[in-house]
Amino acid sequence: MKINTYLNFNGTAEAAFNFYQSIFGGEISIQKMGNAPGSENFSESEKNLAMHVSLPIGNDILMASDCVESMGHKLIPGNYSYISLSPDSREEADRIFNALADGGEIEMPMDDMFWGDYFGSLKDKFGILWMINYNTASH
Repeated sequence: MKINTYLNFNGTAEAAFNFYQSIFGGEISIQKMGNAPGSENFSESEKNLAMHVSLPIGNDILMASDCVESMGHKLIPGNYSYISLSPDSREEADRIFNALADGGEIEMPMDDMFWGDYFGSLKDKFGILWMINYNTASH
């Protein structure tokens, strides 16, 4: 079994994934609402929304879509989930943390923690919560 993170956005999925691609690399795959069956019922702005976007990161895939209010979808931002990353070095942890923090809000700056790891958390400029955790004992 494999578990992947799926995010919802309010019209900013493509911009968010371009931002994440600039940090993690990889190839973005995006399908727009305008290509879906029944899209003739969407407004022009809804046709440009992301129906599905994905970006491979390591062995996982980060996925998302934009909420389409005319279909009854409503984005309710909250702190109900984080994306937790485990980079392979302190330097990579710092690089990812600093890139994601650009335009966002740092909750906990990267620091050595009492449990022995190098850890930090933040909310990026799209409102997505991230934890960066480098396990010093395993490297």
